[in-house]
Amino acid sequence: MWAVGTSASLTREVCLKEIRKLAPQGDHMAELKEVSSFDQDELIKVPTGIPGFDDVAGGGLPEGRPTLVCGGPGCGKTLFGMEFLVRGAAEFDEPGVFVSFEESEEDLIKNVKSLGFDLRGLIDRKQVFVEYIYVERSEIEETGDFTLDGLFVRLADSTQRVGAKRIVLDTVETIFTSGADELILRAELRRLFRWLKDQGLTAVVTGEKGRESLTRHGLEEYLSDCVIFLDHRVTEQLSTRRLRIVKYRGSSHETDEYPFIIDESGFSVLPITSVGLAYHAPSERISSGIPRLDTMLDGEGFYQGSSVLISGSSGTGKTSLAACFAEQVCRRGNRCLYLAYEESPGQILRNTGSIGLNLKQWVNKGLLELTAYRPTAYGLEGHLVNFHKMAAHLKPSAVVLDPVSNLVSMGTRNDVKILLMRIVDFLKLKGITSVFTDLISGGEGSVPKTIVEISSLIDTWIVLRDVERSGEFKHELRIIKSRGMSHSNQIREYRLTDNGVDILDVSAGV
Repeated sequence: MWAVGTSASLTREVCLKEIRKLAPQGDHMAELKEVSSFDQDELIKVPTGIPGFDDVAGGGLPEGRPTLVCGGPGCGKTLFGMEFLVRGAAEFDEPGVFVSFEESEEDLIKNVKSLGFDLRGLIDRKQVFVEYIYVERSEIEETGDFTLDGLFVRLADSTQRVGAKRIVLDTVETIFTSGADELILRAELRRLFRWLKDQGLTAVVTGEKGRESLTRHGLEEYLSDCVIFLDHRVTEQLSTRRLRIVKYRGSSHETDEYPFIIDESGFSVLPITSVGLAYHAPSERISSGIPRLDTMLDGEGFYQGSSVLISGSSGTGKTSLAACFAEQVCRRGNRCLYLAYEESPGQILRNTGSIGLNLKQWVNKGLLELTAYRPTAYGLEGHLVNFHKMAAHLKPSAVVLDPVSNLVSMGTRNDVKILLMRIVDFLKLKGITSVFTDLISGGEGSVPKTIVEISSLIDTWIVLRDVERSGEFKHELRIIKSRGMSHSNQIREYRLTDNGVDILDVSAGV
């Protein structure tokens, strides 16, 4: 007889497969019972439907258990709970109850409508029930010991109305304004969390941040099986939001802070990066759009899904090389997302026309999405979420970011580097070829120094520079590195002509 390992990472199907393979014929009934028992005890997670959060939480919130969402005013606690409820009803056929101690049903309907949630429709279809419990200390008269028995009656009635599987209590400390003894309040809070568990409800309980603890009473975080902390901070006049999973009983979880934003689509959470680096490395090649540059890159151009950095001082033609690549992608019938942080779309179309590129035709055909905005339009998290949304909408095969050095105005160089690391990992996971342009800040020796310093993240690094000769400036190009392929080590002179970028044989005098 042999024992089945009960690792939480094993699914029932994997266990059964191993049993049938290793156990003698007809001698595995006990093991089957053990697997069945283990499968029932394994923690089940309920997807929230909140973009990005389920990835961070490893699948969602614990089924049939309470989750505490805490933080200061305006951090998004109520919205998190509402989105968990609305998406549960609309996407996963799990009706829910929203218990509000602060906002009426009409106020909630109006507040979330701007985020695209049809709360009124869900209520009318009996998929969601809103229970507004008005609590005013001046109107409360105490008779006997403080209990939550009345609340339990109302909660039971509300959940039965829609057959609720999910419930949100927003915000829980409001019910403890009667001035009752602290020990009684703690005991009743325990009863409330136990009642939620006994009913098998997947619950989200929101709570205000305390001075020396995550919540005002300091008990909710100990009673909850999952604790999520939301933070809204302002640094150097820039507003940022962060989410952190403080604890998650029965499940491994990351304790890092994750950026999130609240926009017209609701809550969006961004994982930090792909720490496993488990992306595919395609062998297919894609042209740079400049034939003689392809020749320098082992004759075929970039690898599909690779990252490319074009760096140089101002006026060396970084945007022109990036535009040649974008034009080549569209010419092949593929979609390209071009994000500009310095010039308007009209200016890019006009300027690239001077070197013989007609990008407007690809814009009109829907193959080129040319978007421009100042870096100050969003915080770094906003840029990240906005980028993910545009990529999800367009589903491009290639992306151009021009120039990434302008993002430094929104944070430190290290902050921007982390942002670009997340973008590079995301694009590699999707197999999307990326081109970044960046300014050179100095180091005109063997290895120039860029503003953002992301060269270590990049597969192919092309450096442009101006050199003075015979009383005039000439453009020179060289390839610092190109991973996975042989490439030219020559320095080539190039010219921006009416017919595109023309790379000459070998730079004169070199």
